[in-house]
Amino acid sequence: MKEEFLHYLWKYSLYDPDKLLDNEGNQIIVINPGEYNRDSGPDFFNARLKIAGTEWAGNVEIHIRSSDFDNHRHNIDPAFDNVILHVVAENDRKVYNTRGEEILTTGLVFDTDLYEKYVELVNNPYIIACQGEVNKIDSFNISLWLGSLAVERLQAKSEHILKILSVTGNDWDETFYRLLSRYFGFRVNTEPFEMLASALPFRIIRKHSDNRFQIEALLYGTAGMLEEGLFKEALDDKYYKDLIKEYKILSAKYSLNPVHGWIWKFSRLRPANFPTIRISQLAAMLSVAGGIFSKTLEAGTIDQLRGLFEVTASEYWDNHFVFGKISRSYPKKTGSQATDILLINAIIPAVFVYGRYRDSNEISEKAIKFLEETDPEDNIIISEWHSAGINADSAFITQGLIQLRNNYCRKRRCLDCGIGSKLLMMGKSLKRDEDLMLEP
Repeated sequence: MKEEFLHYLWKYSLYDPDKLLDNEGNQIIVINPGEYNRDSGPDFFNARLKIAGTEWAGNVEIHIRSSDFDNHRHNIDPAFDNVILHVVAENDRKVYNTRGEEILTTGLVFDTDLYEKYVELVNNPYIIACQGEVNKIDSFNISLWLGSLAVERLQAKSEHILKILSVTGNDWDETFYRLLSRYFGFRVNTEPFEMLASALPFRIIRKHSDNRFQIEALLYGTAGMLEEGLFKEALDDKYYKDLIKEYKILSAKYSLNPVHGWIWKFSRLRPANFPTIRISQLAAMLSVAGGIFSKTLEAGTIDQLRGLFEVTASEYWDNHFVFGKISRSYPKKTGSQATDILLINAIIPAVFVYGRYRDSNEISEKAIKFLEETDPEDNIIISEWHSAGINADSAFITQGLIQLRNNYCRKRRCLDCGIGSKLLMMGKSLKRDEDLMLEP
């Protein structure tokens, strides 16, 4: 048995209250179980109990065996001196605080079916342990839980964004540019795009926002793609030679140091996803007067926001995938799927975090609204949930499903899950006194 299971029983009062007794056989009445504490210190803070007509206020500590109190060295830790009740599955020893005072210890009597169900869930071989039973939960409650998880996922992404913000000296334009560049690598070229954004500060790009060709020269040159011999078929390509000429001027002006051109990955990519195409598309996004982040914050609808990032590579790339090699002609647009990936993973989280940073609920709520209006993702994780009977109608819900699968299901945090905990409680009632027993 794990302590977290006893925490769950105590938190939701899933035990026989008539069997919660002190050393003299007086019933312990739980007025308030306390605030669940996941950090160091007692497991529940500020609990309120009533014993033999006297009301007590303090902390509650929970263990499998009462002797664990000493094994965990709580008996020499003053932080546990305010423990008014020690709740255990097996009371095998009296325990005392640092003042030598005995701590009241009581055993929990609970329905063993609850524990059997818990063990069944955590030992299920499937990643989604409850996939055969999740349809028992009301869809409204599932939606509420997934909504809270979607926000939890946004908050988790906040840490990465705030870290970039700190590195950039609290420059939101630079932060957004680095974040956008990172996700424009679409996993395969994530690191090269990050290196490019670090080597080419946004303040330089901003000075050339009215000249897309110069932004392309800055990006391609700093990306190392204009290195001699990298694209041998482009030696006589006018556009390529013009980029080299322009970059020589700009790199000298700003003392730029290119990254190595060999770091970019082309193999096993669809030609439309080649970094040569993506860099031109990124240049189109950055060629915005007033700055791309300012325009992002100004967007009032999802269509306006999407319009900023649904761009087309420059005309040269209509019939090229790499420099100097002509191919079938068609405009190289970012496409709705690529745009949605950027919206979900970079753009909307940045707006959300900016709202929190500025203490603006209006901005943060707008970010959530954008996510609710974005089409649901289509990937392996979402397919798993579909097979389990859970469908999503927006990216807000799919983000919740991804958070649920990765941070709860995979870690078997069923007791912390709004779905798992309800499944455990459903249809459970205490057995007859003679059938009740404690499990070690």
